Amino acid sequence: MERVLTTPVSEKEVRALRAGEVFYLSGLLVTARDEAHKRILERGSPIPLEGLAVFHCGPVVQKKGQEWGVVAAGPTTSARMELFEADLLRGFRPRVLVGKGGMGEKTLQALAEVGAVYTHFTGGAGVLAAQAITRVLAVHWLEELGVPEAVWVFEVERFGPLVVAMDSHGRSLYKDLAAQVEKNMEGIRARIRGK
Repeated sequence: MERVLTTPVSEKEVRALRAGEVFYLSGLLVTARDEAHKRILERGSPIPLEGLAVFHCGPVVQKKGQEWGVVAAGPTTSARMELFEADLLRGFRPRVLVGKGGMGEKTLQALAEVGAVYTHFTGGAGVLAAQAITRVLAVHWLEELGVPEAVWVFEVERFGPLVVAMDSHGRSLYKDLAAQVEKNMEGIRARIRGK
């Protein structure tokens, strides 16, 4: 059975998720890249983030009349937000982060502390992501930050699939993969030395 979480997502719902599980998201999805993270930490968030999902994304948008439409909304590399993410999690309590490429140890610790997950959305699938965005509810700091860095508030229906890559129990698929790669490399080096 397909799992769909609807924002606001509770801490209990998030703590039930484990690394490797897949779900879809409905409700509110808020974009924030590095400049938006920095500004939120300095000035506060233009919208309450508790229970919501924060998407590391600079969307491609088009304005038709007074309405914005999303052409593509692919994830950006999440490691760029590592400097800010733990503080954002502790201060504003979003429950779901969406991005690509994983994040570091500080974020992993904050996920466990506050009860949140980091999820992976496939890079290069920005048009697929846009299809799940039913409308743009608001945009904040557009004039100051520009389209990619502004905070966009989307209403989404079955956004995903999202893979839980870092959970609220301290597990990271990226760390697991790095350990497996190192183990494989040891075997390769041993075979090379043996020749």
